[in-house]
Amino acid sequence: MIAYEARPYRAGVGIMLLNKASEVFVGQRIDNPADAWQMPQGGIDAGEDPLVAARREMKEETGTDKAELLAESRTWLYYDLPPDLADRIWKGRYRGQRQKWFAFRFAGSDSDIKIDTPHPEFRSWKWAAMRELPNLIVPFKRKLYADLLVEFSGLLPVARKTAS
Repeated sequence: MIAYEARPYRAGVGIMLLNKASEVFVGQRIDNPADAWQMPQGGIDAGEDPLVAARREMKEETGTDKAELLAESRTWLYYDLPPDLADRIWKGRYRGQRQKWFAFRFAGSDSDIKIDTPHPEFRSWKWAAMRELPNLIVPFKRKLYADLLVEFSGLLPVARKTAS
């Protein structure tokens, strides 16, 4: 097995799927009993365009692709797996992922979301406030989620002023 520090990053995509209220789709992974929530994400197949991969992953993980593209991250964002986890997943070939992120506006209804897909990844799902994302994810991905809030800050709902 290659030393952790010498391993490359796996190329992947991430999807920030926003509903009409600018809340974000998050799911709880089937393979993780923790109370952590994440946005859909996955690997890019050889020769696959990142946007095509994002639409494919959205369909595979949420059961729908009823969404219109809002934004694409300017750069690739990275996260490192904890070394013990990196030794167990992806056959120990990668130290983490480099991801191109895409924000989409969901154009369907909640009934279009079906996480019981042929190869389900989530056991539960909900809509969450964008600002809460770093608090919902596993610790080793928190910085990436915080960076996403900056990257897609133009999509954050504007706080309404209340009359005094």
